[in-house]
Amino acid sequence: MTLLVTGLVVFFAAHSFCMFRDARAALVDRLGALPYRALFSLVSLAGFVAIVMGYGDAPRIAIWSPPVWTRHVTMLLMLPVFVLLVAAYLPCNIKARLRNPMLIAIKTWAVAHLVANGDLASMLLFGSFLAWAVVDMIAVKRSGRGAVVSNPRDMLDAVAIAAGLVIYALVLTRWHVYIAGVPLMAP
Repeated sequence: MTLLVTGLVVFFAAHSFCMFRDARAALVDRLGALPYRALFSLVSLAGFVAIVMGYGDAPRIAIWSPPVWTRHVTMLLMLPVFVLLVAAYLPCNIKARLRNPMLIAIKTWAVAHLVANGDLASMLLFGSFLAWAVVDMIAVKRSGRGAVVSNPRDMLDAVAIAAGLVIYALVLTRWHVYIAGVPLMAP
């Protein structure tokens, strides 16, 4: 469990640092934009690797036993997540209206997985991502730095939806077992 907690601390320290815009700007000025991005990426990757390894090795200490139907709720909640993740990178209407589709996707993903997992490691993992996404959403709203899409394109909404649904189907049928070690569909 120590590796999981260490990974969460490292990952969220890097991502939370970005909320402190003046300190971030000073570091970018001192290092340069490219070295800052490289450092941010390396620290984030190190935290992410520790999270994945730590979660995989963490003992499953049951806090509560989710009913079987919660898996269906999770699958339903996950439907928009990949659409939102794709939309976060496209100048589309989804991004223009929601302004922060990435944070909405992270919050939805975290809630969906908290519903279906009742062990301590899952609560730490998904609860941490949910808490961070809520705090970051508040910071984004206060700073006014949400995504601004000046010329959203309708076609890119269709791309976000289609690509998101394809990714959802692949995660549901094939990739989840490789990502999380848990198969979602029987072979």
